[in-house]
Amino acid sequence: MLNKRFMKIAAPLAVGALVLTGCGNDSGSADGTYKIAFQGPLSGENVQLGVNMENGIKLAIDEANASGDYEFKLEYFAADDMGLPDKATSAAQAALSEEVLAVVGPAFSGPADTAAEYYADEGVPAVSSSATRADLTTKGYGSFLRAVPNDSAQGAGMAKYLASEGAKSVVVVDDKTDYGVGLADVAIAELKKAGVKAQRQSTPQKTPDYSAAAKRVANTKADAMIYAGYYEDAGPFAKKLDEAGFDGIKMSGDGTNDAQFIKLAGGSADGWKLTCPCTDPNEEDATKAFAEKYEKEFKRAPGTYSAESYDVTKMIISEMAELDEINSDTLLKALKKTKYKGLTKEFSFDDKGEFRNQTVYMYEVNGKKIEYEGSIDDLTKG
Repeated sequence: MLNKRFMKIAAPLAVGALVLTGCGNDSGSADGTYKIAFQGPLSGENVQLGVNMENGIKLAIDEANASGDYEFKLEYFAADDMGLPDKATSAAQAALSEEVLAVVGPAFSGPADTAAEYYADEGVPAVSSSATRADLTTKGYGSFLRAVPNDSAQGAGMAKYLASEGAKSVVVVDDKTDYGVGLADVAIAELKKAGVKAQRQSTPQKTPDYSAAAKRVANTKADAMIYAGYYEDAGPFAKKLDEAGFDGIKMSGDGTNDAQFIKLAGGSADGWKLTCPCTDPNEEDATKAFAEKYEKEFKRAPGTYSAESYDVTKMIISEMAELDEINSDTLLKALKKTKYKGLTKEFSFDDKGEFRNQTVYMYEVNGKKIEYEGSIDDLTKG
């Protein structure tokens, strides 16, 4: 499977394989064992988002292997990119050196932009349940499929909700990451379309002290603030916003929508609005059985993108079962045509690999919990 480009590469770092059931060789063709990889943050600052997804993938693979319904067995491979673009190449190379059949991921937008070319060169399907930057499907990565609404939908949802709440002015703060900049770009454009005054500020990820950034936001006296970044930085930023006296609506996206945000922000997280192109498996009837199985297996409730990653893995397995000959090429062709009914939504893709369903949901932090409120479309109906 590997071409000369990869044969010349030194052994990659920070990755590992876990056999969940069965034992296969490199190609997966001799004994009917195939490898499905997850590329995402399994260490580093935003590890919990990666663990949420990894657990959903593992659960789907375990269930398939234990079911006896398939003539093949599955093996899981972990490709840890720490959520960082500069780790994405080694993670992708490691997955490809294992001759994986398919990849769930990459999880974050920056690493996805880096790694998608490598997977495309080898014809390996890379199906991300969480990489939302809008332009990822416009770059011609032939094997990249996005199984989640993109930031155009999320930014539009943010703007729609804030306009419905009567906000006349909004300050948007990005963390200078690929994800944050992309989300902020869309949010500002959509706010302006909605007739809301929008201004932009940027504060880099890993800023040691957010006091100055928080004061800049407070000085705008805006009706609302959108933070486009991840929970690791949103937590300390939230504390400083309270200290600075900002009393407008505080909102962030799926990168902040995790219990770790509350742990880092403490009481300052209370009242924050968090959007996500993901549903809450603990609240929706269709996903409650999944949530119970997940909690039994991992001793914790499913988190952001757990159910979606489970669905994506089940979709891959379902398409494998329909193939006369299983390989990455036949699987990719099948996935591009799929109309798979998962627990969270129906999965299908346009000719660029973009997800067809663009529903975005709203959550609110209430005390020590992130509470699911429903779809933004439903919440903003007249």
